[in-house]
Order: sequence, then C-alpha cells, then structure tokens
Amino acid sequence: MTVTQKRPSAEACTAAGSIGDRLRSDSAALSGALRVPLPEARREVQVLLRRALGWDLARLLGHPEVAPGPEAAERYERMLARRLAQEPVAYILGEREFYGLSFEVTAAVLIPRPETELLVELALERLPTSVRCRILDLGTGSGCIAVTVAKLRPHAQVVATDLSQAALEVLVRNARRHGVRNLVHRAGNWFDAVHGERFDVIASNPPYVAAGDPHLGQGDLRFEPQAALHCGADGLDALREITTQAPRHLLPRGWLLLEHGQGQEASVLDLMKETGFTELSSHRDLAGIARVAAGRLP
Repeated sequence: MTVTQKRPSAEACTAAGSIGDRLRSDSAALSGALRVPLPEARREVQVLLRRALGWDLARLLGHPEVAPGPEAAERYERMLARRLAQEPVAYILGEREFYGLSFEVTAAVLIPRPETELLVELALERLPTSVRCRILDLGTGSGCIAVTVAKLRPHAQVVATDLSQAALEVLVRNARRHGVRNLVHRAGNWFDAVHGERFDVIASNPPYVAAGDPHLGQGDLRFEPQAALHCGADGLDALREITTQAPRHLLPRGWLLLEHGQGQEASVLDLMKETGFTELSSHRDLAGIARVAAGRLP
C-alpha cells in the first residue's frame, strides 16, 4: 500500500517565489529598510507569511518549497509593503501580546510594550485576590492594563478612562475578547471622568516623552498617537497633574503607580513626596531601567 503525504493547501502551490525564496530575499530587504539585524528581519517576515497563509511556524518552516497562492501572496505583499514603509507590525497584524494575552490594537492606541507589564505586576501585588476593591486605570488606551487586571482580579472593580473615544472603543472590544465583566469605562481627561470617586489603587501609563524629543520622529513612534506619547517641554506635565490630583481620588492607604520614562524616576518620586505620598519606591523593568514609581497615602 502506498501512503500519499498530504500537501499544504492553504492557498499554496509549488512554484517560483516559494516560502524559502521569500524568507531569503524579503528578510534582506527588510533588514536594509529598517536597519535591523537579519535574524530580526527574518522573524518579522515569518510572522507576515504565517498571517497571510494562516499557518503556524512549524508548518511554515517545514515547507520552504511551497509558494503562496495568489490570494495569500497578495495579502502578504500588502503587509510587507507596509512594513517596508516602517509601519509597526502590531498595527499591520491588528494585535499585540501583553501579559500572555492577545490585544487588539489600532492606530488610535499605543502599542502595548513589555515594560508596562511591570505596572500590571505592581498593581496585582497591591490588590487582594478575594476581597472587593477598586482600581483606576487612567489613560487606558487599548485597555491592556485594565483588562489584564480585571481578568486576574475578578473581585476587583476596574474603572478605565481615556479622553479618546476611539481608544475606548478598542478597550471595549478587548474587554469582550477576554470575557471580563468587572470593568467599566469612562470618557474624560484624567480624573474628570471619576469626579467624587475613590480607589484602592490608581495606575497610569501617561504620556511622558518631552515635546521635541527626536525619538518621536523615529521607528514605531512615528505611527502612534502623539497625544499619548509626549506631554510638555520636559515630558512631566501629565505626571504632575496625576500626582497632585490623585490624593483626592484615593482611599486611605491607597496606592499610586506611575510608569515614566528613562531618567525621570527622581523627578516623579519628588513629586510624590511633595504631594504627601509615603512608602515611595522605584521599580526597574527587565532591561534594568527604572520604569515605575510607587507611593502610598498615609
């Protein structure tokens, strides 16, 4: 009896322009366009090919001789062209992983970054696992902080605010994606949306890049919403506003957790101290950079 091995069929055929050919040529092109190492460019090409074909990585690498069919090839070429123009992969794919969860992202929100996972960890440490409590996520964007906390602390009431209605629409879809029911959203600028309310924890990843910083014109930052990135000549305007207003919205012994930029830790801790916060601490991300400042009301 002869056993015939099943060939890949996701709009694929054996022809010129095979997966192996594309990995070689397109990885080199992407490496040059983005000025990144070839292995990094190759990983990105793999991601785009996998999305275009609907294949997993093992299947992709196991069939380098296969060429995408016309529709898959067209999808891939569109995505590759966007990446060659330096558009972030997260916007091209429409999603990004954060804290082990997949989040929808659009050009209306910042792309979730690994360093912000530290802010989530610190919030979770300060929220009880089985007792009702309240946490406020200011400037929620995609909702990666609020949704993650809501999913992992089902007894907590999570309130997420943002000035952008488009961002709140992304948040709502992400909350539905992960089935969280203990999250509400409000539209407004910082604390305007929670007048008279108090919380056990306030967490925020506000804009903290200085206006005019050259990095704003480089890489992914060029495509992200600028209002969510920079704030004031020194980048501290939003951090000042949040810190000074936070005591009116925290319960006694409540915590304020703020993500900030590299080199801003001393300024943010000084702001917290001047506002009356105690138990001040600075926390470093996996790269060893001071990234989150924490303070507690007396």
